[in-house]
Amino acid sequence: MNYGFIKVAAAVPHVQVSDCFYNIREIEGLMRRAEEQHVQVITFPELCITAYTCLDLFDQQTLLDNARLALLQLIRNTADLNLLCIVGLPLVTENVLINAAVVFHKGEILGVIPKTYLPNYKEFQEKRWFTSALDLRNKTIQINGSDYPMDSMLLFSSQQFTLGVEICEDLWVPVPPSSLLAMSGATIICNLSATNELIGKHHYLRALITQQSARCLAGYVYASAGFGESSTDLVFAGNGLIAENGTLLAESPRFSMKEQLTVTEIDVESLQNDRRVNTSFMQGAKGFLKQEEIRTIYFSQDIPERVSLSRVIDPHPFTPSGDALRIRCEEIFHIQVAGLAKRILHAHAQSAVIGISGGLDSTLALLVTVMTYDALKIPRNQIIGITMPGFGTTDRTYTNAVDLIHSLGVSFREISIREACMQHFKDIQHDPSVHDITYENSQARERTQLLMDIANQTNGLVIGTGDLSELALGWATYNGDHMSMYGVNGSIPKTLVKYLVRWVAEHKVDEKSRATLLDIIDTPISPELIPADEAGNIKQKTEDLVGPYELHDFFLYHFIRFGSHPAKIFFLAKQAFGNKYEDAIIKKWMHTFFRRFFQQQFKRSCLPDGPKVGSISFSPRGDWRMPSDASARIWLDEVENIIID
Repeated sequence: MNYGFIKVAAAVPHVQVSDCFYNIREIEGLMRRAEEQHVQVITFPELCITAYTCLDLFDQQTLLDNARLALLQLIRNTADLNLLCIVGLPLVTENVLINAAVVFHKGEILGVIPKTYLPNYKEFQEKRWFTSALDLRNKTIQINGSDYPMDSMLLFSSQQFTLGVEICEDLWVPVPPSSLLAMSGATIICNLSATNELIGKHHYLRALITQQSARCLAGYVYASAGFGESSTDLVFAGNGLIAENGTLLAESPRFSMKEQLTVTEIDVESLQNDRRVNTSFMQGAKGFLKQEEIRTIYFSQDIPERVSLSRVIDPHPFTPSGDALRIRCEEIFHIQVAGLAKRILHAHAQSAVIGISGGLDSTLALLVTVMTYDALKIPRNQIIGITMPGFGTTDRTYTNAVDLIHSLGVSFREISIREACMQHFKDIQHDPSVHDITYENSQARERTQLLMDIANQTNGLVIGTGDLSELALGWATYNGDHMSMYGVNGSIPKTLVKYLVRWVAEHKVDEKSRATLLDIIDTPISPELIPADEAGNIKQKTEDLVGPYELHDFFLYHFIRFGSHPAKIFFLAKQAFGNKYEDAIIKKWMHTFFRRFFQQQFKRSCLPDGPKVGSISFSPRGDWRMPSDASARIWLDEVENIIID
């Protein structure tokens, strides 16, 4: 099973100008290399059979005849291959010459795409030889006595994907053919190009390709002419670029004097999911297209039983690396601060009340609140940080909570919940030696009651601390830490919370606060509702109970962002984490994830307000509306049926 991944290649052959049979030998060699890697779609550069830089040789019948004969020989020679191949050459039709892309598979020509937009400025002079697709009358072309479909609006559809083709300059116009092809169903766009190199042009080209793949919600495979083209006036670097929905997946080295084969996989299932979810995607189609203008050519391609991924699957999809992480952290804080600032001003709040446990989530909420008060030029002492020691509070978390409140200049209050909880246990006739859910949740609700009442006393807002990962798993006490007056962390996953706190520690605070924050990061994640062990250490560790958050965040991302099947998520997790987790462990915690996700929807259905930060949010007013009593059966069945190798 390939889970919707289509292996594609952008091929840049070595060419000799006007030597068609040399060129097809090079093309065939790359096709066979691609077949060995189980590639399903391969794209070659514009006019690759003749080379792009033939200039007035395009007027020579000898070149045109040999290009046609070379094409037919290439198709015969590769009839044994499973590849869908797109090559470029000049073809004659209607007494004119077209710059054509020919799509063929298993010895058969499926269709011909004429170039639509011919550049005729500065170094380009294509109108000297070629005619645009817009000026053609016929919808077929004759090659060696046989008729084949010909149009710029052709689609090629197999059981797995639908493909459209455009040629070089077609991409550079305001409304490229690929936009129309994508709205008509193409999930993969192939571009045959012969772009020459200029200073700065490559960066613009990369941006253009990634942006078009994002607009089209498509995979984009771009192959451009390379070494061997004439250097009389221009130099061609050989660009093989493959993008998917705004992300550049793979690219070839430029200026190589050898042929290039750039291979990766396009996740067509995820693209189709995004198109279904983004309902505005098809809204422009009626204004541009008439259905009768689109022709779909169907072909059958052997599907690989298993796909071996060459693309990287990020084990931490919520947390980019390098400089991108710094930018992400800054942007997240700006969003959180802007949201909280508006709420404070609108509510005329005279204080912000936060329960500080010494854990990651409450620490992040406090940092956001401090930044907000600084931005509003309100003294930090109007923030009330409350530590509420309970039966499971350890010296480490208590000390960190107290130290952080003081080092940040926030007003400090300490209210132990032990006596109140003991009275409550007495009132409801609960044995305090029984550490069950009643014992745990009573503490969480007592803390929330204190925060709410103190907010009333001080005309303030209770700032919520719960994060996205906890909401996904329902790891919160209903009407306890589940509730607040504004939840600043509600769309931030646990794996990202840790990075945000570390970023503040390294860039935004004094040395004392930094030391406290780093120790908080190193503290095991725990609700601390069960008494500590004999040595005073945390006994109740969340990840021992529900599983590693990095796994749950991975499951969450692919389940919500792409609507992926459990089997596909399992496959991706194995790719992403390598040997870090055994297959049985991944399967075990995936079962936990889906079971808890469905069971705990009732908590997500009544969340307080809070800013949406990333692509995933559980706000019942916006991103996620789900019945609280929906069954998880079909998802759990699929998890249970996963076969472990």
